[in-house]
Amino acid sequence: MEDCIFCRIIRGEIPSIKVYEDESVFAFMDINPISTGHTLVIPKAHAGNIWEIASEDLSALHIASKTIAHALKRALDPDGIACLQLNGEAVGQVVMHYHFHLVPRIKGAPPLPVTQWELKSGNMDEIKSVAQRITAALQ
Repeated sequence: MEDCIFCRIIRGEIPSIKVYEDESVFAFMDINPISTGHTLVIPKAHAGNIWEIASEDLSALHIASKTIAHALKRALDPDGIACLQLNGEAVGQVVMHYHFHLVPRIKGAPPLPVTQWELKSGNMDEIKSVAQRITAALQ
């Protein structure tokens, strides 16, 4: 896509700090990092979100993400890593090119809002009803 910032980064039109590249995937440092080592992993083929990305590109991206996560572990020795991926403006996606955040975390760091929420029991009848609707949609 011509005006997509991530497509422009892949084409080398906008500078980035690349950490990984293969035939399907490009990974670079986030310039607005949540923590040290925050890395973005993106498909080279433009896809706006999880509904648009080709299955083979999604597989390649996650295989590359595992490789990069191991490198982050060796290089930075974090206590954990948050793997974040948002789809659509309603959940805060800003760049409409599928991207996967690898965010190294250390104990004592401020919590990430998307990784912590209040646990409260749901309505089991509603949960079962929604599960039935999803299962039916899979067929």
